[in-house]
Amino acid sequence: VLVSFEQDLARLHSKMCTPYPADLAVYLKNIISGGQRPEQQDLEEADKRLADFFSHAAMTLLEKADIQASSVAAIGSHGQTVRHHPAGPEPETIQSGNPQQIADNTGIVTVGNFRQADLAAGGQGAPLAPLLHRALFRPAQGTRVVLNLGGIANISIVTSEGGVSGFDTGPANCLLDAWIQKQSKESFDRNGAWSAGGVVDNLLLLDLMNDTYFRKPAPKSTGVEYFNLDWLESHAIVSSLPPQDVQATLAQLTASTVAAAVSQERPGDVLVCGGGIHNDDLLERLRALLPGCPLQSTDEHGLDPDCVEAVLFAWLARERIAGRLQDTGSITGAAEPVLLGDIFQPRRTHYTA
Repeated sequence: VLVSFEQDLARLHSKMCTPYPADLAVYLKNIISGGQRPEQQDLEEADKRLADFFSHAAMTLLEKADIQASSVAAIGSHGQTVRHHPAGPEPETIQSGNPQQIADNTGIVTVGNFRQADLAAGGQGAPLAPLLHRALFRPAQGTRVVLNLGGIANISIVTSEGGVSGFDTGPANCLLDAWIQKQSKESFDRNGAWSAGGVVDNLLLLDLMNDTYFRKPAPKSTGVEYFNLDWLESHAIVSSLPPQDVQATLAQLTASTVAAAVSQERPGDVLVCGGGIHNDDLLERLRALLPGCPLQSTDEHGLDPDCVEAVLFAWLARERIAGRLQDTGSITGAAEPVLLGDIFQPRRTHYTA
């Protein structure tokens, strides 16, 4: 996205979605899906290949918008998470796509490494979206939940007084996408049509929901290195069920774990963003589990639901350039406010993106 900010309003100037090339997508899947820390050689290769890809995407967006690179204050680049392991004696989160290389390729100041300072302060490093959600979607009264249905689902709890908290509830689209990709050539379940035609298997659903992650108290965060096909297929019953019923059960898993988290907050409404907003079956399941709680798109509150996550890192880049500390304690558990992100200045006079 190309975005500018005026106080707490985000103005979207242009947007673009560019899928990873097939070979890069396969490469990333191979180094992420095992759930282990990727080899150093793979980390270095992913860092370089993704930085070049992100640089080209950024410059293509500027060309589309007819905006010069010199007009851009900064690029906020989150990178591709290849490992997120915030617990234990050696917490670590790794996002590939070298920010220095992006700055060098584009000639634009780049802000990256958004999660590391929070992790160093004892936080989970995620989710960071509640910071933006409070700035843009604070309710006039009561409590509002903002639900992001990406690969992983996370909720932000925002109050009219300005309080904010949030956490990852578990899988949103990651298992749905992975399962349909394994069963067919489809990259995702369009509109949730395949899951809608299946039958939920309650034994599998209970087995999946028995995972200890769902019972952990917040702050907590997770990723596809945990919730993936290996995790799903470790439940023996999966192999004995019709694939479409497994898909329906995965949709119900997302809906049930999200609804359980939302219900505890008793919000006046829920604003939904992320790719899952296009999954009609998933939204129907959520509405059935959250009667009396209106679900609305963030589009009804001024921001394209497909762009919220990208706008987040543009906003965080602006905050970092301005030197503003972020208090994430109520979200991630960090012990003190921190500067989120590192600033990378271009080192070249001739740019390659």
